[in-house]
Amino acid sequence: MADHDAFQDRGRALEEEYFRKKNRELVEKMQRDAADEQARQALQAKTGLTDPESLRELQSLGFSADTVTLLPFVPVVRVAWAEGGVTDAERQAITKLARARGIDAGTPADRQLSEWLARCPEEHVFTRATHLIGAMLDVPGQAPVGVTADNLVKDCENIAAASGGLFGLRKVSDDERALLHSIAAALKSRAK
Repeated sequence: MADHDAFQDRGRALEEEYFRKKNRELVEKMQRDAADEQARQALQAKTGLTDPESLRELQSLGFSADTVTLLPFVPVVRVAWAEGGVTDAERQAITKLARARGIDAGTPADRQLSEWLARCPEEHVFTRATHLIGAMLDVPGQAPVGVTADNLVKDCENIAAASGGLFGLRKVSDDERALLHSIAAALKSRAK
């Protein structure tokens, strides 16, 4: 009889441990879901985007409320990388633009921008981010993080011209020119 009670006690203990573990997992999942929702709400407040899929896409690209101010810099970074590398002049021009747009040195957004300038983001980041910028431009009555399609195109043109050419000739390369045309078309078509 004692063996039977020991087995029952052991079984009960294992069952209780199982349910404690399941409860802990559920609580952790609920906390993660709540944190994700709070992060999406913060992104929504900063971008004006209300589409849950767009907000999830921002998160999947690594944007947070602390770094979403970088979203309009994605086309600028893309232009800087158009010729296979970012020159010192392009880096300085982008940094100056970032400071003018309120991205302070040492912030999470500044660190992310520095990483993008050191290592080229993957093509899908550029494509998906440009799509999201377009979606932000579609939000009625709101310029995302203080920029318009025309501002973004002008910023891209300035970065393309930052390195200059030989003796000031052909400041914008053919690769940069094609990319500028593509970015302008993508952004301006969405802003109408």
